[in-house]
Amino acid sequence: MAQAADSEKGLKRTLGAGNLVALGIGAIIGAGLFVRTAAAAGGHAGPAVTISFIIAAVGCAFAGLCYAEFASMIPIAGSAYTYAYATMGELIAWIIGWALILEYALGAATVSIAWSEFLNKLVGGRIPYEWSHSPFQKALDVDGVMHYGIVNAPALIILLLLSLLLIKGTQESAIVNAIIVIIKVAIVLAFIIIGWHFINPANHTPYMIPADAPPATLPDGTSYTYTDTFRHGFGGVLRGAAIVFFAFIGFDAVSTAAQEAKNPKKDMPVGILGSLVVCTILYVLFSWVLTGVAPYTDFVKSGREASVAYAIDTYMAGYSWLATAITVGILAGFSSVILVMLMGQSRVFYSMANDGLLPKVFSDLHPKFRTPYKSNALLFLFVGTFATLIPGDITGDLTSIGTLLAFVLVCIGIVIMRKTDPNTPRPFRTPLVPLVPILGVIVCTAMIVSLDNATLLSAFAWMILGLIIYFLYGRKNSRLGPPSDVLPTASKFD
Repeated sequence: MAQAADSEKGLKRTLGAGNLVALGIGAIIGAGLFVRTAAAAGGHAGPAVTISFIIAAVGCAFAGLCYAEFASMIPIAGSAYTYAYATMGELIAWIIGWALILEYALGAATVSIAWSEFLNKLVGGRIPYEWSHSPFQKALDVDGVMHYGIVNAPALIILLLLSLLLIKGTQESAIVNAIIVIIKVAIVLAFIIIGWHFINPANHTPYMIPADAPPATLPDGTSYTYTDTFRHGFGGVLRGAAIVFFAFIGFDAVSTAAQEAKNPKKDMPVGILGSLVVCTILYVLFSWVLTGVAPYTDFVKSGREASVAYAIDTYMAGYSWLATAITVGILAGFSSVILVMLMGQSRVFYSMANDGLLPKVFSDLHPKFRTPYKSNALLFLFVGTFATLIPGDITGDLTSIGTLLAFVLVCIGIVIMRKTDPNTPRPFRTPLVPLVPILGVIVCTAMIVSLDNATLLSAFAWMILGLIIYFLYGRKNSRLGPPSDVLPTASKFD
């Protein structure tokens, strides 16, 4: 709390409630709205994907209410890492901080690769294959010539531009993010308003996919059947909720900016829950219109990424300009997601370095801009290298597991904090404790378990690597002080 009160040496407080809501919307509305909606509707939920969005939003709300209490009472940069540090100790905090690298750094790299792909679509494929793909990718063109990737230049360029913007200042970053949010929300609203007139009520009947629904034909000629428990009825809606849940990832990034909020005790809950409510409303309306314009089986047949543009081109005659605008909206969405992910990661590193768990370079602030500029620069090199080397078909599952693990521990932290520090002032109190945190733990744990084994093993290996680094470096350099047999005096940490 003393760290948060130090306004002279710490991060600059420039963000109001409106900035924080915009920050949340900027992080949430990205590929999820345009890609995940069609994937869930076409393969599992049908028109009832609207219910899937509501279920996913409720799961996020449980975690969001817990985040809001912590963010109002511990307004320190670092999000779930800081909350775990205060309630469950340094080791658990390190595990969360390490997991958040999966969410923010890996997420930013993956989204920058997708940004590159959509930019190439927008310019008609004019960017040479060699300069828009990783060295591990190759493809045959129409003339039978094999092309090999060299470097994903557009991904590096967008990461560099956004990193420089973050170094310049949080307020400037927030202004740019707000402009992007206005653009993409306007495009989403345009699709909802215009598409509403093209809704065919027959496409919403039946609302849930029946067990005897005829199979859909995939592009490769094979059939996609709906007989599986999680491909029709309420089971399909639940699987759809697991798919579209990842469209909500990002609202927790608002809490990483707590130390830069003008009035965190009041504004953080507004920013977290406000952005979640706004996005849920937009998601439900968007999915209602999309599944009304085109039958859900079309989304299995058409390219998932181009599903919205496909629906416009096929069923909304005279609105091809809207399909182009959707692509622009996707690019804008990706840009703001990358911006908030890079900002969130640098703030987590800032807090971890302040606690001695990472080298001091990650907490050094720019003498003029008072931003963690060295952390932003190193993060660009790390994320940029990753974006250059990994192919674009890498899934977001590792990103998701890092997020879900953070959600689980934040919910547990609320219950612990109510027991250990019941009298600490709480400007915002999570309602119905311990019921809400327990429900948050159950929903998020179920989603972790539902991920495939390869993802779970990869995440486990990542955690083992993190523990090795903690015991070799973090534990010895911690501000809490290592065991007396390692360093007998505490003066080094004064």
